[in-house]
Amino acid sequence: MGSRMIFTVGDVMVKNVVAVNADQTVRHAAAIMSQLEIGCLVVLEKDRVVGIVTERDMLKRVVAAAKDPDKTPVKEVMSRPPIVVGPDLALEDAVKLMFEHKIKKLPVVERAGEGRRLVGLVTLTDVARIEPKLIETLKELFEMNEEKPPKSIEKVINYYIV
Repeated sequence: MGSRMIFTVGDVMVKNVVAVNADQTVRHAAAIMSQLEIGCLVVLEKDRVVGIVTERDMLKRVVAAAKDPDKTPVKEVMSRPPIVVGPDLALEDAVKLMFEHKIKKLPVVERAGEGRRLVGLVTLTDVARIEPKLIETLKELFEMNEEKPPKSIEKVINYYIV
């Protein structure tokens, strides 16, 4: 009888997280995302995590709203307040948080005092790669609550569960 390894957020998080300052323009943020081929940036103010900006945020809150990306600061279009976790949180609890808030990305912060210093990022895709069983749990949570997962989460579920 083997014991099941319990993963924490710190075990699977990406440590080299790209961040942007809340006062920088959407165009600047979009250029970074495009150059690095990434889907989100963590938003910082005085080294504190204050939000997250995703491709979808830019599409809905800038492009569809016809805002000028050269004049619009990231803080106007970012998702906030950010749902953040510590690196010691059990991966299963992180997945439950993603389910509750219908999100796919969680900034990971050092919990020392009120610092909320960014130390990593964990995504549903990272979880799916390391622990496919947790993605099955996520699918079951949606089914138990008789709700359909958002399309973005459904893609991850369908890709990693056969």
